[in-house]
Amino acid sequence: MKRTLPILLCAALAACAPPGQVNPDVMQIATAPLTCSDKPQCDIWWQRAQDWVRGHSKYEVQTVTDTLIQTAGPGGGKRALAYEITRTHNSDGTTTIGFAAHCDSSLGCKPDPWAAGAAFKQYVRTGIEQPIQGAANDAADTSAAPAQEPASAVSGAAPTASSP
Repeated sequence: MKRTLPILLCAALAACAPPGQVNPDVMQIATAPLTCSDKPQCDIWWQRAQDWVRGHSKYEVQTVTDTLIQTAGPGGGKRALAYEITRTHNSDGTTTIGFAAHCDSSLGCKPDPWAAGAAFKQYVRTGIEQPIQGAANDAADTSAAPAQEPASAVSGAAPTASSP
């Protein structure tokens, strides 16, 4: 019995991702390009993007145009995410919607930017709020990993937390 307890404890700890690690399934969803093929679909997706940001941002939405949705923030060392969503028309007639999120805390962001990016992309594609399977924490309320460098919004990469 004395030997099995440490083995079970190690196995349980090994199942948990180390801090700062991004679940590969969440990363795959978050980095998948969000590209629509025609104007009606793109208009619906752009409206969903606005709805998602308004429903998930702790900051006020400052800018909404045909190509940009941007919130206030981040500021003051807060863990809340600020969002910047872009809409870029491609030469092949498609449109790419980019997602960027960052906070101003050295403790990490809440929610986790990767999980938020994955949740955003799933919502824009489907119009349905879905929990992100495989996320260590849920996209609506997480204790985030340590701060990391931001990623490109247009490339389809989900951004990570940034610190001051």
